[in-house]
Amino acid sequence: METAPRSNFIRDIIEADLAAGKHEHVITRFPPEPNGYLHIGHAKSICLNFGVAEDYGGRCNLRFDDTNPKREDPEYVNAIKHDVRWLGFDWGEHLYHASDYFSDLYAFGVELIKRGKGYVCSLSPEDIRKFRGTLTEPGTNSPYRDRSVEDNLDLFEKMKNGEFPEGTHVLRAKIDMASPNINMRDPVIFRILHAAHHRTGDQWCVYPTYDYAHCLSDALEGITHSLCSLEFEDHRPLYDWILDQLPVPCHPQQIEFARLNLNYTVMSKRKLSRLVSEGYVQSWDDPRMPTLSGLRRRGYSPRSIRQFCSMIGVAKSDNIVDMSMLEYCVRDDLNKKALRVMAVLNPVKLVITNYPEDGHEMLEAINNPEDSAMGTRMVPFCRELYIERDDFMEDPPKKFFRLAPGREVRLRYAYFVTCQEVVKDPQTNEIVEIRCTYDPATKGGDSPDGRKVKATLHWVSARHAAKAGVRLYDRLFLKPNPAEDEKKGIDFTEHINPDSLQVIDDCRIEPGLENPDPGTNYQFERLGYFCVDRDSTPGNPVFNRTVTLRDAWAKIKKQK
Repeated sequence: METAPRSNFIRDIIEADLAAGKHEHVITRFPPEPNGYLHIGHAKSICLNFGVAEDYGGRCNLRFDDTNPKREDPEYVNAIKHDVRWLGFDWGEHLYHASDYFSDLYAFGVELIKRGKGYVCSLSPEDIRKFRGTLTEPGTNSPYRDRSVEDNLDLFEKMKNGEFPEGTHVLRAKIDMASPNINMRDPVIFRILHAAHHRTGDQWCVYPTYDYAHCLSDALEGITHSLCSLEFEDHRPLYDWILDQLPVPCHPQQIEFARLNLNYTVMSKRKLSRLVSEGYVQSWDDPRMPTLSGLRRRGYSPRSIRQFCSMIGVAKSDNIVDMSMLEYCVRDDLNKKALRVMAVLNPVKLVITNYPEDGHEMLEAINNPEDSAMGTRMVPFCRELYIERDDFMEDPPKKFFRLAPGREVRLRYAYFVTCQEVVKDPQTNEIVEIRCTYDPATKGGDSPDGRKVKATLHWVSARHAAKAGVRLYDRLFLKPNPAEDEKKGIDFTEHINPDSLQVIDDCRIEPGLENPDPGTNYQFERLGYFCVDRDSTPGNPVFNRTVTLRDAWAKIKKQK
């Protein structure tokens, strides 16, 4: 079961506001930019915004911050909607876009000019940055800061009408160029963009900036608590200043929380976009990506991601969460619901020499020991089987307990077998066949005389098994923080794991798995959790490894 919501500073604020009668209902919003796919970091914000609204009987709006037509695409809009619904949340009738408010935002810009709080600046983008100053030095007033209200109104209207090229003019808020907070040094609130918008077409030639559009959109929607990640803390004074200058219907409270940083990956949309465009991964939904679509294709469940977001909680300071915590949540969820099956990824033939050549039988196998209601299934057993090549060693080390010459092991759900002989390819010396005898008295995997074996191996019937493709995915980066060396001139892509994907084309699986439904989760016994990929075709299933049965990387880190 998912853990109950834990108390945190945001819930404390909301509860205090409700107790004081400050708000009748809690209204939050999730405001993604439609310029890429959502990733696991967004899942934390989704769960927080939708979760607190639901817990306090309010609502959460889904609002697309579509203020930059050059970077946005309907593909991203549709993907974001799908991801939010997949996580289990619903915005109902409350779907909005910043573009819904373009007329209002323009009117507010006119109002700022009339109140002497906004002006059209004709500095070049380079000079605006130069005049802005530094963290230790104040900025310098623009030479256009004192334009008359009439001139500003005229220029702003001409900007809207498309009479100027991009970069020639911007509308800036008139605040304080000497402010210690750089965000308050007359920030740009409108810029000229001659680009068609995916919703408004060519209607507009000026577009609001994020800081300007965000706070006003919150106010127009009646948002009570505007929950933002920590990088917007320094933007809060600007958020409040804009709302204080204008006749808005309400003044939402911005509250910042620490964003989710996960090791062995990157969370920047710009970096994720580079991974796709430069061919390091196949697509936004490549199972190595931290995108929700990638995690879904890999086999992660919505419940496991919500459980993960609940476990990490809500904090005021940034930290990096270990990937193993997310993988634990995935294992915990799939362990309860995934059907157990047997599959052999690297097969070698095992022949039971004292079993009838044409004989076969059906053996009962447990579907999931965690849930008896899932029942059992029958799997075929015959003289020739496939086992994992790694489960046999001709000259094993001391702590190798699996099959070896003269050694007895248990075949899962079947019999005890003892290795008698090995057949090798005369050209390559590779083992091509392992010959064993079996004890008929051990049917079901138990010995009537009480003798014990130290290993149980999975297997599939060579006569009945189906073929499958398997993709073994691992962490995309070798370094816990791939971007930490960028100041040294080392690009984050230099830390990509060259073994993050291993493709195996000739795996053998139980019969009955030839045509599984894409997205179905299985546990391949002893191997890990796997999910049916969308690339599967009838008779040619493809399985993605979701996660190993244990945290293999913990062992690697311990060895280092």
